[in-house]
Amino acid sequence: MEQLKSVTIAGREYPCRMTMGALVRFKHESGRDVSQMAKNDVDDMVLLLWCCVKSACNADSVEFDMDFQTFADHLMPDHLQRFYAALDEKKTAQERQESPVNL
Repeated sequence: MEQLKSVTIAGREYPCRMTMGALVRFKHESGRDVSQMAKNDVDDMVLLLWCCVKSACNADSVEFDMDFQTFADHLMPDHLQRFYAALDEKKTAQERQESPVNL
């Protein structure tokens, strides 16, 4: 699966990627580290995606003034599915690279 690089919200395309800024933003917004995220908590899932879009926009100098609730109101379930499927695939690929080769 291809990594989600952008998301279209309310008819406008925004960059979307995991950055350190997104992780810090998530911690500031939620009071918790991403590693403490409940796997099936929709609030956390949407919040992390919002943080990724907000931080990517900030890094790319793209105007993004949508608050969290407005973002969630315009977000479609397939955006979340694609985003988390891409994250899972990337994590699995990294785990394969990090694991020792048994011969």
